[in-house]
Amino acid sequence: MAEGAADHPPTSTGVDNWKLGFWTFIGSECLFFGTLISAYMVYRGTAVVGPFPEDIWNIPLTTLSTSTLLFSSLAMVLALDGVQRGAKKFALSWLAVVIAMGGTFLAIEAYEYSHFISEGLTLTSSTFGSSYYVLTGTHKVHVFVGMIWMAALWWMIYRDKIPPKGALKVEIAGIYWHFVDIIWIVIFSLVYLIS
Repeated sequence: MAEGAADHPPTSTGVDNWKLGFWTFIGSECLFFGTLISAYMVYRGTAVVGPFPEDIWNIPLTTLSTSTLLFSSLAMVLALDGVQRGAKKFALSWLAVVIAMGGTFLAIEAYEYSHFISEGLTLTSSTFGSSYYVLTGTHKVHVFVGMIWMAALWWMIYRDKIPPKGALKVEIAGIYWHFVDIIWIVIFSLVYLIS
């Protein structure tokens, strides 16, 4: 019998209603980001004035920020494992790592934005600039929201408000965090690596 089955009536899918609802939300987010990515791909080659992507991209720096975000997914898995096992200090430590790595990603990306703006790529400089900043800026907002969510979970675990049987709260947050990471892999590949 699944954990928590006594607390919730069985569902026709066999998946907790909260988790099913959240997966539905993630599906809608995929459509949303799919639209932004499509718009970016349409407008990427249409800029008639520079700067052009190949003139300003700093692939090593963006690779560093990407690696930081991807490794934060591993930290998220370890935090969830800690909650499920009732290892409070372990879970708190790894959630703190998730928050720190998310903050590092945003700091590197903020530096990158400031460099691009100094080179002349702004939100209004071209259709390419507009589509780039809307796409990547929307992703950064999602990372920031995730960091706030992780901080709230950290506080709840610290206050003993999430016991092992309540690990679903952390699991759902983990689904969100992994989604944000996967979307960044797509953005990084299409925006930075494909010329």
